[in-house]
Amino acid sequence: MPTIKYIEFNGTEHEVDVMSGTTVMQAALDNMIEGIVGECGGSCVCSTCHCMVDPAWTHITGEVNSEENDLLDIVDEREETSRLSCQIKVTDEMDGLVVRLPESQY
Repeated sequence: MPTIKYIEFNGTEHEVDVMSGTTVMQAALDNMIEGIVGECGGSCVCSTCHCMVDPAWTHITGEVNSEENDLLDIVDEREETSRLSCQIKVTDEMDGLVVRLPESQY
């Protein structure tokens, strides 16, 4: 089971064991990690699950699709490695994945 490290804006770190096939967003919600809201429930119609993937992991988490890209255009703190965590499905290869969370999801 892969372990994901979530780093809140204030520096608080959470390491969570996540079952493969779960999204990074759902794992955060299931473990009550502050910083991911997921208002749309993972339907890729809001941007309240914005995260920044550690650059060392972007080749594993995949590319941003066009819908995701459009939604990321409206976030306040978009970075080069910004993703919507609802669009990152956890695989065994993601053991050790690090994602940072923005100050706000609105």
